[in-house]
Amino acid sequence: MAPRPNWKGYLKLSLVSCPVALYPATSAGERVAFRQINRATGNRLKQQLVDAVTGDPVAAADKARGFEVERDRFILVDDDEIDALQVESTRTIEIDAFVPRDQIDVRYLEAPYYVVPNDKVGQEAFAVIREAMRGKNMVALGRVVLSRRERVIALEAFGKGLRGVLLRYPYEVRGEEPYFEDIPEVQVPKEMLSLAEHILDSKATDFDPAGFHDRYEEALVELLQKKQAGRPSAPATAASTPATVINLMDALKRSIVAETGTGSAPAETKPGRTKKAKRPTGQREMLLPIPGKGAAKPSVAEPARPRTRGRQAS
Repeated sequence: MAPRPNWKGYLKLSLVSCPVALYPATSAGERVAFRQINRATGNRLKQQLVDAVTGDPVAAADKARGFEVERDRFILVDDDEIDALQVESTRTIEIDAFVPRDQIDVRYLEAPYYVVPNDKVGQEAFAVIREAMRGKNMVALGRVVLSRRERVIALEAFGKGLRGVLLRYPYEVRGEEPYFEDIPEVQVPKEMLSLAEHILDSKATDFDPAGFHDRYEEALVELLQKKQAGRPSAPATAASTPATVINLMDALKRSIVAETGTGSAPAETKPGRTKKAKRPTGQREMLLPIPGKGAAKPSVAEPARPRTRGRQAS
């Protein structure tokens, strides 16, 4: 089935507008997920709302929203009161400004979306807005309402469509000062810096998310496959702790031997001759035969054949 959009409305640049739809660009649906069950019966558990004071179960019709103004004292707010808070961007993403992409602090980036035209009539207007942004290499800042809240969204040309990223508000981003204030100023010796830079050069490569390796997910898949086949799971092993560095210079030199097979950094690194590390191979395919929603569940009596699950990213 084709994915369903999270939002439908209009993209507007001054007096030019076109209908668009927003689709989430990420998904956690392929991760291994667990259900809460009754250990004694093997049945699934259901959660129930209970009054914190009386202990009585609460019907769904009696559930309401409350803002806590002081301990155990709430302001009751009804859904229709929240719905009445209509803002301009409820059905329109209006572009307010354009900024250079490299000026957006990564701490403000939250969730990516694909923005596509939602009507053949508006495809020309969509293309005009897209190509104008591509030609200027700029990112548009607009506002969109998702889950009743107005969010700032950054839009940029991405292939035949647009990529939108929700941005956090300043009050949602913590400043670094309280965390960095106790870090002392250290004068790094030139020789140590040269050795560290040599290690960095030996590991330099291109960004390739296909090489990302979710080892925890793979360990879960392997555990479930063993249990499904009736084989014992491996006992837990203590995680190794890196040795404390006593002599930093010696550790840097030994790192170069381990990474490059040489005993010391070159006297001078020539521009354009940086050795690139071999690009990592693709992530090993998940083998759990039960991963997709709606997929047929294999018999527990006999392990199902491994199913490859492809990962794809733009």
